[in-house]
Amino acid sequence: MGDGRPVPGGRRLSAGHASLALGVPPSTPGMIYALAITGGIVVRPREGRTITFGRNRPKVHLCIGEDDRRISRHHGLLTRRDETWWVRTTGRLPVRFPDSRLLFAGDEAVPLAEGYTPLFVRGSSGREHLLELYVTGPDERRPASRHSDPTQPPRTWRLSAGERLVLVALAQRYLLYETHPQPLTWQQVCEHLDDLQPDAGWTAKKVEHRVAAVRARLSRGGVPGLTREEVGEPVGNALNQNLIRELLESTTLVPPDLALLDDPMTADTDEAAR
Repeated sequence: MGDGRPVPGGRRLSAGHASLALGVPPSTPGMIYALAITGGIVVRPREGRTITFGRNRPKVHLCIGEDDRRISRHHGLLTRRDETWWVRTTGRLPVRFPDSRLLFAGDEAVPLAEGYTPLFVRGSSGREHLLELYVTGPDERRPASRHSDPTQPPRTWRLSAGERLVLVALAQRYLLYETHPQPLTWQQVCEHLDDLQPDAGWTAKKVEHRVAAVRARLSRGGVPGLTREEVGEPVGNALNQNLIRELLESTTLVPPDLALLDDPMTADTDEAAR
């Protein structure tokens, strides 16, 4: 299977490339990084340069949803114009931005801000196809020199495969950048996981215990707002909201993790449900 059309003024990113939410290397301002589950591209800025994305891998620069017939063969364009990258939808389904704005075919193109922007296209059976974009700014070209500073490790939290699966299900509305996201209920998470792993014996109580264990571990690690004593009554969703916020801000969970909800083999069944 080929990599699609040659990329003008750019290079390929492998399918295993880390999420663009984690940042990009120092780069010339105006470069665009684009990444889907099948891989991605990096393209240098040039007036009039256009990148196509869609289902038809041989005919587009960037392939998304190649096994989903609801995604158009040519679904959208990324175009460099007036020193800005613009997004335009050409397919039948709209492209959704993080603020829940829907960009339909025929709408005016939308400019991309510098930094990270995830785009979503809803496919068949409720699937959400993610296209990550990152436009570099001046900071990527001229990072401050810190030759003698000690190395600062990334503040991410170690999660088991089962914990990650539960937390992605719990936090999926946040990872989808819905306008006013809320954590799923224990029962909703249970039903979702039971669809993925029907032999795992998931119950709402097992989901609650798994999330509570992660909250307790992060609380011991110094994360505030994860205990009833800190939050006070009524607790409501505050504990899970604070947990999800920490996991997102620390990049422990990133939008590509949503792919776990499409694959029933993403976590060991016995480990996930114990």
